[in-house]
Amino acid sequence: MSHSVTITRTTTSTTNTSYIVLNTGYLKTFPGLLKLFQLIIGVAVVTLMAINFRDSTYYYRGSQDLFHFLMATTFMIGTFCLLLACLTSLSTGGLIAKTIYELIYHTVAALLLLASSALLLVKLRDTKHDAYMAAGILGLVNAVLYFISAFLAHRSYRGI
Repeated sequence: MSHSVTITRTTTSTTNTSYIVLNTGYLKTFPGLLKLFQLIIGVAVVTLMAINFRDSTYYYRGSQDLFHFLMATTFMIGTFCLLLACLTSLSTGGLIAKTIYELIYHTVAALLLLASSALLLVKLRDTKHDAYMAAGILGLVNAVLYFISAFLAHRSYRGI
């Protein structure tokens, strides 16, 4: 009883060049665009808060202002890291969307930005401070974008 066996040899060679691969196709997807807009709005909110936080009178500086400033900064940095990971890796964009991390991150971001924006806008209902009002409204817009991202992350996590 004889039979034949085929042996295939594969040679893999690697070069030690250091270059960065940019996955620009991720920005053409809906989750990529959402992250980009969340980052841009986050930068705008943080800039508005930072410029006016130091120059505001004592009345405007309070726990609501600081809470909104901290939440906007926190999720701006987190979104930047997520977007950077998805842009610099060919597989990260598809893999991270299937994990529970993105669902938890976007849900927490949406809830905390909604709370901080609402608290800031409630504080400003009796006064006029245009920059803080703009930061509060942009925070609400960003919270809606994070809710949409959380919904998409939930669908991706569940495999729908």
